[in-house]
Amino acid sequence: MLPYSNSSLPTEVSKFLLNCFVGSPSWQLWLSLPLSLLFLLAMGANTTLLITIWLEASLHKPMYYLLSLLSLLDIVLCLTVIPKVLAIFWFDLRTISFSACFFQMFIMNNFLPMESCTFLAMAYDRYVAICKPLHYPSIISDQFVAKAAVFILARNTVLTAPIPILSAQLHYCGKNIIENCICANLSVSKLSCDSVARNKIYQLIVAWTLLGSDLIFIFLSYTFILRAVLKLRAKGAATKALSTCGSHFILILFFSTILLVFVFTHMAKKKVSSDIPVLLNVLHHVIPAALNPIVYGVRSQEIKQGMWKLLRRNG
Repeated sequence: MLPYSNSSLPTEVSKFLLNCFVGSPSWQLWLSLPLSLLFLLAMGANTTLLITIWLEASLHKPMYYLLSLLSLLDIVLCLTVIPKVLAIFWFDLRTISFSACFFQMFIMNNFLPMESCTFLAMAYDRYVAICKPLHYPSIISDQFVAKAAVFILARNTVLTAPIPILSAQLHYCGKNIIENCICANLSVSKLSCDSVARNKIYQLIVAWTLLGSDLIFIFLSYTFILRAVLKLRAKGAATKALSTCGSHFILILFFSTILLVFVFTHMAKKKVSSDIPVLLNVLHHVIPAALNPIVYGVRSQEIKQGMWKLLRRNG
């Protein structure tokens, strides 16, 4: 008899089995190489960006400190999710311990809204820089970045920690096969013998409150920025202002688009394959992480110059 099955078990479940792409198992084969390359790109690009900002004195500014925070969040999210997914794809290592599963759930539920909150702080930074340039040095300071980091950490930890805690307290007495590549809250909690209504309601409220409010304020900030830019009359001022915001807006738009597509496909799971939301959930933990440092590196002249200086110094 297999140690893990969906039949009733007399004892508490101590391990789970991650079963990726139930309806399309062949996806694992053609996804394994692109996902590996995206993971290596995300790790390498974010590490390079962090080292550049750390070593290059000209980048010791609030805007780049916030970018460093975003890179750190990307690295932690990638390391928590993608290696396990790749272990499943390459070596069929589908078993995950009870504690490791809920730790992964905590990181995913905590760090994703941390990213959206960091985007909000970055949008506010650009809003002040363009709409209130004379007050920028006094408002956006190192102290502002420190306060923003503490707020991002505290807000999201306090509000999202109950999600894995509530799921871990459920009674898992039978099924232990998670039909997902990762320990998503709803995929895990539905295996419980208890009612999961409280878990679903709390996650729904927290997700829409945190991510929804962040995205609303982000787009409001860029609306004010666009209005201010259109009023600029100095030659080339509007182009320069839009260029400084372009990187932020591209990444925020990509981040929110994937998130919304994932939400809507999950809501319409009866009309689409159940593997589509699973795929989008996995990709959402690696594609933004790979794109963030590249977009900033390409569009930011200061970062490019900092990288060239480091290369010449070590050359």
